[in-house]
Amino acid sequence: MAKLESTFKNMVLVLTGITIFAAVALGSVYSLTKEPIAASKKAKQENAIKEVLPEFDRLDAEELISLEGFEAPFVLYKAYKGDEFVGAAVQSYSGNGFSGEIKVMVGFDPEGAIVNYSVLEQKETPGLGTKMADWFKTEKGKQDIRGKNPEINNLTVSKDGGEVDAITAATISSRAFLETIRYAYSAYKQDYDAASGATEKTDSVTLNQ
Repeated sequence: MAKLESTFKNMVLVLTGITIFAAVALGSVYSLTKEPIAASKKAKQENAIKEVLPEFDRLDAEELISLEGFEAPFVLYKAYKGDEFVGAAVQSYSGNGFSGEIKVMVGFDPEGAIVNYSVLEQKETPGLGTKMADWFKTEKGKQDIRGKNPEINNLTVSKDGGEVDAITAATISSRAFLETIRYAYSAYKQDYDAASGATEKTDSVTLNQ
């Protein structure tokens, strides 16, 4: 095979070919990983709903709840056992974490008390902010938020006059986490009147019990 002359034109052709090959390769990898990643996120979300709610056998179609001042909606799932409403799970978020956005699934009983929570996504400092996964459901001091009602209890950190002990050396992460809880409660209590335009129903969610 004749060797290409080292000209500007040939260099451009070679670089273009390499770029096209790399783009095709990346596209193929994305196509192969897109569905498994989506399936993994869906499974994590479903497990989180089960974790934060009392026992249930049916979920209503998810509702997208818009709150003033927020670009993205909050996602709410109402749960029933038979015909009895047993609580709701709310997927909430805050962009004020030490290292960015925090996403949490929060479960409330019919009276508005917190049943449990599950951290879905966070990029906080390992060994500090990451402790939020368990810190706020540990029966020690004033850490545990389960059983508290955000309408009655002041769910801010003690340093700010609230009722909750912050994670040691991770006050910013703690503040952001507790924000997600308060925002979730605001979504839970939002007026669901369809005439208000505050909610939008989407496809039903089927969980493997």
